[in-house]
Amino acid sequence: MGNSTLNNGLSKLNRRKNPPINVTLKRGASSESIHRVHAVISDSKGRVLMCAGEADYKTFIRSALKPFQALPFISSGTADKIKCGEKSIALACGSHKGYKQHAREAFKILWNSNLHADLLQCPIPIGRVSPLEHNCSGKHAAFIATSKKMGWQLDNYLHRKHPLQIEINRRVAELLGTPAEKLIASRDDCGAQTLLLQLSQMSFLYAHLSESKHSDFEQIRRAMLAYPEYVAGDGAFDTELMRRAHGQLVSKGGAEGIQCLSKVGEGIGIAIKVEDGSKRAKHAVALHLLRQLEWITPIGLEELEEQILLISPGVQLEVNGELRFHER
Repeated sequence: MGNSTLNNGLSKLNRRKNPPINVTLKRGASSESIHRVHAVISDSKGRVLMCAGEADYKTFIRSALKPFQALPFISSGTADKIKCGEKSIALACGSHKGYKQHAREAFKILWNSNLHADLLQCPIPIGRVSPLEHNCSGKHAAFIATSKKMGWQLDNYLHRKHPLQIEINRRVAELLGTPAEKLIASRDDCGAQTLLLQLSQMSFLYAHLSESKHSDFEQIRRAMLAYPEYVAGDGAFDTELMRRAHGQLVSKGGAEGIQCLSKVGEGIGIAIKVEDGSKRAKHAVALHLLRQLEWITPIGLEELEEQILLISPGVQLEVNGELRFHER
């Protein structure tokens, strides 16, 4: 897909000036905090369908990039060779909680590749004893396993000029229809690269993830839906949403107010960005939009709101605004 369709859609949206969504934290009857939120829906052809705020808002995709960073793990044949299974693929796409089962699965990727955990370059979390407990250990383990399979150097697998990182950027750029050298990358908290993208580009990536019949995307999508507890963890938004959506929604968040969603089989993706990075606001908006789109049952929404948005007695989140269609 070229950028012309995407840019044409954006120019119309910019003229329309759709207002952003506001999330207000209310303590009793009084407003205490307000979060401004941008959201956009795109289809797998790159058309911007609906938005709130700025569809071309630029920000780092953070950990919502992980399913696409896992592509070389699949396409290189590494995942098949080491017989890691869908749990490991889900973990490679996830931001897990460092529970024992998560650390064990990351260890399994390394063990099956005859690699040692000392090679992991993600930090040891505070209060933990191993980098295997870092929430990005699955991604890093997949990075190292892929590098070994391809005969690439292991000690600098995070460097932007490493063949693995070049391949990841090439795949993302190819999807977006833009030259790889034009992608702006920066260091994420775990040491790996993340990309500076427009929200419309993020939503397009997730639209493609949900629809593509390419085997790489099918494996990633199937693994995330089969084992959502390895994408995040019990009680976490991504895990609980995918469980209640019964295989219909892929969900992956990122730090600083990033949330991406897609409707499986329909080629539609959503990207959300909270300007001040609030985690509670992105979850509130995601559920608000899912209600507007009717992508999940009312009972499922109610359960998620009770589990995810419960703050403290007398405190509530109020969401004002909605996605709007633009004139074609």
